[in-house]
Amino acid sequence: MVRKLQSSGRRLRPVDLARGHGLSTQAVRNYEEAGILPAAARTAHGYRTYTPLHARALGAFLALLPGHGHPTATAIMRAVNEGAVEEAFRLIDESHAQLLDDRRTLQAVESALRDLGPGARREQDVAPASRDTFVGPLAARLGIRPATLRTWERAGLVRPRRDPRTGYRVYDEAAVRDARLVHQLRRGGYLLEQIAPLIAQVRSAGGLEPLEAALEDWRARLSARARAMLAGAAELESYLRARDTPGP
Repeated sequence: MVRKLQSSGRRLRPVDLARGHGLSTQAVRNYEEAGILPAAARTAHGYRTYTPLHARALGAFLALLPGHGHPTATAIMRAVNEGAVEEAFRLIDESHAQLLDDRRTLQAVESALRDLGPGARREQDVAPASRDTFVGPLAARLGIRPATLRTWERAGLVRPRRDPRTGYRVYDEAAVRDARLVHQLRRGGYLLEQIAPLIAQVRSAGGLEPLEAALEDWRARLSARARAMLAGAAELESYLRARDTPGP
């Protein structure tokens, strides 16, 4: 059963709530209709009136947004306002689990890039990565079967060209780089569908070295998201305390 919402004596108009958070009054109404805010009371003439509790709810939602995103933040607030607090906690846990998974993915990519660094390219003593090669020699260098390379090609992870005279697959420097990165990530337990966006990022960056800046940005965004989750949790806890405090 949902506890009776606290309502202090102070009443707020929609414009008061909107201005206090830099929003439009329509946005406030939309948030109420979406269940992000508790239902507003109405005056005798049908006008909405809000309370400081609504302001806390709005502050909690806006604080949850940067760390959890709009759909999840909305679902969290809706669950709280419907009395399903455990569901709200589950949604928060899922966001934290996703953040941890993103961190592990980043660590796997960084580890793979370290393994692909100049000091780790021992196989270049046999065949430099800058030289075109064929499926058999490349598979031997990586310690995999040629069929595995063909599977990666069908998944779009490796893009060899075809020799116009023989039809054989030819792996240039970029294709070898992609194959080696896929190999490292597969050894780390990542699925092909998880690897695909990382390979796309390497290609769009123009190679491994430019990707370092992207990885640094990725790391910073994960840290910012973690801090945002902390800030959102604090605001949500404040709202929960106010909501569960019996009114006068």
